[in-house]
Amino acid sequence: MAKVYALFVGIDDYPAGRWAKLGGCLNDIEAGRRWLEERLDAPPAVRVLTDRGATVAAVTDAITRHLGKAGPGDKAFLWFSGHGTEYDVSSPAERFVEATGKCQALVCSDGPLPDKRLGALLDGIAARGAHVSAVLDCCFSGGATRDPVDAVARYAPPLPEWTTLPQHAPPAARDTGDPARGPRHVLLAGCRLDQRAYERKYGGRAHGVFTHALLGALRAAPPGATYREVLAAAHARVQTDERFQHPVLAPADPGGIADTPVLGGAVRPPAPHLLRYGPDGWEVDCGGVHGLRAGAGAARGTAFTVTGDHGGPAVRAREVHPTRTLVTPDGWTPDRARAYPVAPSSLALPPLAVRLEGPDAKAVARALATAGPGGRPSPFVRVGDGAHPDGLRRVVTGGGRAHILRRDGSPAVDPLPLTGPADARRVARCLVHLARWHQLHALDNPASPLAGLVRVEVVPWGRWGAYGRASVAPDATGDLVCRYSGGPGCPRPPEVTIRIHNHANRALWAVLIDLTDTYAARTHLYPGHFIGARRTGHVFDGEVVELSLPPGRAEKPGAEARDWLKLVVAENEINTAPFRLERWDPYADAHESARGDTAGPDHDAPDGVLHLAVPGADRDLGPSRRRGPGQWWATTVPVRTVVPPLTGRGA
Repeated sequence: MAKVYALFVGIDDYPAGRWAKLGGCLNDIEAGRRWLEERLDAPPAVRVLTDRGATVAAVTDAITRHLGKAGPGDKAFLWFSGHGTEYDVSSPAERFVEATGKCQALVCSDGPLPDKRLGALLDGIAARGAHVSAVLDCCFSGGATRDPVDAVARYAPPLPEWTTLPQHAPPAARDTGDPARGPRHVLLAGCRLDQRAYERKYGGRAHGVFTHALLGALRAAPPGATYREVLAAAHARVQTDERFQHPVLAPADPGGIADTPVLGGAVRPPAPHLLRYGPDGWEVDCGGVHGLRAGAGAARGTAFTVTGDHGGPAVRAREVHPTRTLVTPDGWTPDRARAYPVAPSSLALPPLAVRLEGPDAKAVARALATAGPGGRPSPFVRVGDGAHPDGLRRVVTGGGRAHILRRDGSPAVDPLPLTGPADARRVARCLVHLARWHQLHALDNPASPLAGLVRVEVVPWGRWGAYGRASVAPDATGDLVCRYSGGPGCPRPPEVTIRIHNHANRALWAVLIDLTDTYAARTHLYPGHFIGARRTGHVFDGEVVELSLPPGRAEKPGAEARDWLKLVVAENEINTAPFRLERWDPYADAHESARGDTAGPDHDAPDGVLHLAVPGADRDLGPSRRRGPGQWWATTVPVRTVVPPLTGRGA
């Protein structure tokens, strides 16, 4: 039967004249021990070191001899509450591993225990098969420190002789493999490596702010809650007391030890984001740096859905900050003591900014003012003030024409007639169409942990098929160039196969969107399927793809067509309806009127929001069909199909 070995170290009574005394560290470890014993079915093997007895040698020995008894399947748990410190590195070698130029350390009763040395000791226990976790409530603990008033910082000023201490474990041999894949311990630290951790009085009893928050989050957490979920809830609680103290989870790699239940268990799929109650109300731990639109009104349309065992309820964004989004629960009341895993179910996308110029600019502006749903302004386009012309598209009117120009001044489409209100509405419809296309083209989520795990490969097809052939390599511009073959009079379009390789260790869902230079977006190549771990999906089930010029474009020397293959990858199925858009047709409005159609391309997404959740799920299908995509990522592969120019003496 698995056994739990626990070591609790608390130091309030530091040597007088060297470092300030603290008042809540012994309370911390007493409360932590009580939580642990309540949590377990069988009593843990506990060792406690306090005050003057918690020397560097005693702590090191207890880790080695007591926690070191943990073998395969056992659990080793360390809790340290006391001072922390930092001091300048003393050798060139240390500068390679201490990016801040400082060494961080726990302060035992007689001096520092460097964090790198502590980490090596704990990883050594993990290497023997034990699940190892540590809680450090001290200043600078995010690298591996508490001040006096109403809140007291647990910080000990360094002594000059500390710069000569050995800091790191011996270097590993070159053939030991990837250290990221080796055994690791999980760390719950009270603050970042450049911050101080504080203690306060709660109900007349002093505790570390982090300890108080962490124990509250642990007791409120549901069975099976992961370290990541508990730390997120504790982080929000800390922020209500100390805005400048940010707890840290390490290592935080998705799908690793941080996503195991507290005190061990099987890895759970990581939540894309976490909903928690913070000092400003409910918030989700992502924001502008994660790709969400920031600024006034940008939160409109962005929503998140609770996933996992609580799948179904939603929250809607009300304010986007750089690293968090303030949200409002939609028709439900979450428990403030808990953190909930959430995934984005819809995203508000930025409108296309345009500048209107010329004598008929007002007519186009009037048409745009009613180009949206219900006769309101279109959410896809906004008229710019010209303050930043490099970031705008331009519409130049005059002489009965409207010229829609790209940023570089080249025409985006052929000139459109502009002689009356009907023509102005066509110009507005074109701008909305281009805006939707560009939103899909720009779709990105660069901070996603799925980035780079799935790749698109385009392979030429020849007499012996595609087997064994090298994939098309990008040219100097980054495009994959595929050329027609055959001489004048009998050009043959290039034939290729397109593969989607999943390099992840789990199945991922993928859709391949073909964005064309006719401003169409189609999902016919790979409409959306799960691809198994380290397996390959094949466009058209491996059949040949012919890259021919679009109808109406002559296959003459020098002619070309452009496609942008947009790959969207997610942990769960995504709604692909917003990814479909017919090519731009200036006369489509007349065709639709003649047929009596009421639905067109602009009706697929009238609100300017990218709806990622699968729509209209039946109750019988279960809640998973209504959840967001989980983690997701998008990348673009530009492809250029070219009819080579004539060569020879007359060329």
